[in-house]
Amino acid sequence: MLAVDKQNFEDEVLKAQGLVIVDFWGTTCEPCKALLPFVETLAEKYADKAKFCKLNVNENRRLAIGQKVLGLPTIGFYRDGVKIREVTGDVTPEKIEEELKRLI
Repeated sequence: MLAVDKQNFEDEVLKAQGLVIVDFWGTTCEPCKALLPFVETLAEKYADKAKFCKLNVNENRRLAIGQKVLGLPTIGFYRDGVKIREVTGDVTPEKIEEELKRLI
């Protein structure tokens, strides 16, 4: 799973071809930290179908706001550089995988 930040977000997400999943998380967000191992497992399971990235919003606040991430945890789904879906708030591993299966 690729860590992205303000330096590489544009190249790795906005200029990427195909499906990219971005896990927007924060160091003080307990639900975010609980989801991370599951998202990493999904990244391995679906590595041939989508690119998985994680963005620490504490270190990239402006970037997160620019992507309209207003709460955590948030999982953003991008296709060819355009955000097409988002799962936020009450995020469960099942919701993430369900949305992923719908988009691949």
